[in-house]
Amino acid sequence: MLSLKLKRNYEVLSVNMALKQQVQNLAEEAICPICLDFFTDPVSLDCGHSFCRSCITQCWEKREINSCPECRQEFPERNLRRSWVSVNLAEKARKLKLDLKRHCEEHQEELKLFCETDKKLICLICRDSWEHREHRFIPIKEAVEIYKSRVKSSLDSLTQKKSTVLEMEQQQKQKISQIRKQSVSLQSHITSEFTKMHQILTEKEQRFIRDLREEEEKILKPMEENLCKIQENLNSIQEKLSKLEKQLEQKDGVRFLKVRDYISV
Repeated sequence: MLSLKLKRNYEVLSVNMALKQQVQNLAEEAICPICLDFFTDPVSLDCGHSFCRSCITQCWEKREINSCPECRQEFPERNLRRSWVSVNLAEKARKLKLDLKRHCEEHQEELKLFCETDKKLICLICRDSWEHREHRFIPIKEAVEIYKSRVKSSLDSLTQKKSTVLEMEQQQKQKISQIRKQSVSLQSHITSEFTKMHQILTEKEQRFIRDLREEEEKILKPMEENLCKIQENLNSIQEKLSKLEKQLEQKDGVRFLKVRDYISV
């Protein structure tokens, strides 16, 4: 009988724990990842994550970039769509007055401490366990302030670093632009100079060819005139040769002697 009662109590406890876990999951679904409170005027991004409208707007204004705080996806435009699912979840959570306090998964106790050694949230039972023996603990509220200060310091440092890098980027872009402009100008100058050189060389080539032709004509003209005289003389000799050959062919001696052309050869 006692065993049956213990069994029933255990079953009831298990059911209660399961219900408590489901309720806790519902509460977590209705919480904005930025302010860690129930959604107020929730909106969803193109990546599917939801946030309070004011939270995501302030976050983007601080970062000066449109990106999701959860998955880091960047967006060219600020498209904020009202998330009706998150609206309904937040309303149900408020009506049920769900506890936003997180609980230890192992002991189902409220998480009250932050273990600086393991960098994790723990309950009071965890603190006394062997696992966290000689570890250093601080209250969650104090831990939040400490780590918020560290994050802010890191954020300020990264913001300054970003500003410096952006300035370096701008300077590098200007130098690249200057080099490209100088290169284009130099190319234009080279092309212009070589065009001038080609023109000068072409003019010199034409002048040399003209001078060569004039010199050729000057030299060849007397030679061609002399050639004409030689050819005329050759024609005259050829005519005389023809006459002499005909004279030799003459059979009649008397007539042969009458022809005296051979004497003037």
